[in-house]
Amino acid sequence: MSVNHFYGLCQRYRGRAVEIRTHDGGVHRGIIQHVDHHQVYLQPLGRPGNLGGFGYGFYGPGWGAGRFGFGLALGSIAALTLLPFFFI
Repeated sequence: MSVNHFYGLCQRYRGRAVEIRTHDGGVHRGIIQHVDHHQVYLQPLGRPGNLGGFGYGFYGPGWGAGRFGFGLALGSIAALTLLPFFFI
């Protein structure tokens, strides 16, 4: 599937809990916080404020872990699945 397809899905599911599988076999679960034309930014599931161990400023001041969570390249996404409420 194309980058544009996943961009549209991520825009549609913003604020929802998702599981994203990447082409390299990685699995990422989180809430979509932001989407741009290159990356989708997830807040990892778990307790509030949990940023997956990256800490604030991982992507520089005002971006990345401090503002949106962590970013995944749209081109690396192989599958995107909505998670049911009980996963949160």
